[in-house]
Amino acid sequence: MLPRRRHELPPTAGLPLKLADLRPGPATLAVDIAAQLGTPPLELTCSGTAALLVALAALRELKPQRRRVVMPAYTCPLVPLAVHQAGLEPVLCDLRPGHYDMDPHALRAACDERTLAILPTHLAGRVADVDDALAVANNVGAHVIEDAAQALGARRDGSSVGLAGDIGFFSLAAGKGLSIYEGGLLAARDPELRERLARTAARIAPPSLGWELRRSVELLGYAALYRPRGLALAYGNPLRRALRHGDPVAAVGDDFGLPLPLHAVGRWRQAVGAHAARRLPAFIEQCAARAQRHLPRLRAIPGVTVLEDPPGSQGSWPFFFLLLPDQGRRDAALNALWQAGHGVSRLFIHALPDYAYLSDIVPASDVPNARDFAARSLSIGNSLWLTDADMAAICGVLENS
Repeated sequence: MLPRRRHELPPTAGLPLKLADLRPGPATLAVDIAAQLGTPPLELTCSGTAALLVALAALRELKPQRRRVVMPAYTCPLVPLAVHQAGLEPVLCDLRPGHYDMDPHALRAACDERTLAILPTHLAGRVADVDDALAVANNVGAHVIEDAAQALGARRDGSSVGLAGDIGFFSLAAGKGLSIYEGGLLAARDPELRERLARTAARIAPPSLGWELRRSVELLGYAALYRPRGLALAYGNPLRRALRHGDPVAAVGDDFGLPLPLHAVGRWRQAVGAHAARRLPAFIEQCAARAQRHLPRLRAIPGVTVLEDPPGSQGSWPFFFLLLPDQGRRDAALNALWQAGHGVSRLFIHALPDYAYLSDIVPASDVPNARDFAARSLSIGNSLWLTDADMAAICGVLENS
């Protein structure tokens, strides 16, 4: 095991807040981000998961006879929880072998006239194959919701992700690029659908003083601690404590419960986000440049696959996402790196059917490719504090494992 760093690196690249960001100001966050991304008007929600809930509720009103939502079998557990809370049925689709996209044959088998929506997922900031999901959705009369929670700033054929399908959503959670601690954004090209999303959000996510006070305090904590000196307290120590107790699900924060919060975002947090958003385009460019500097070293490691984007796409780079040859070598690398403070982690611990707390929500499914993906993958945070020395230490362990 590597000796622990003196300071802690985060597992994702978040935009640090400055003291000046915390001052009051106009609540223009959604407008400002839409202008930067070149999207139609965006709807601000209290989380990326809330954005998905709003989208599902709006689509359910349009097609009340349809209840099934098809998603990758390896994705955030919040996705099936949101589907369940919306009164709908999660349907799992296995992945392509060694890839984050849904398998085309499995996707077609999972979809029929009962399907309300398909959720292609821009996992880890990589750009997903939305075209195949669109083809299947058009064939069965379903909608496509792009899960771009981890891909704020990613582009597909020159346009922001989230616009090829009917609806797209982004996350503004802690560590996901721009953050208001918890927040989300909904995108839709069709004006009538945008209006429906806005009405649905106003109805199911009203203002809540209690939740807004809680999120405001958490945002202040994020502003104070999201830097190497503070992350040991906020991230590293809880991680190591969970691992000592043999609980990797808690270590990566995969342990969620119902009901999921639904409330409007207050003006002060919107203003904080708007102030910080002025630095977002440069931050996204810096993440991409840092990735391009480190990718050649990672690609050169025998047996390691670095997940990258299809031609014509430019993903965002919140972290590097790797597949190792087998679970044994992945676990050997994690044993040396996970607690060393270099920002190495796992994204999601299991394929969705293997979370015990989802057993009453997610159907038992034969998804061997998703399970293999979960067993062989690890992530490396691409924060602005990642140095060449850090990457050299990480690559040395990967080469030896």
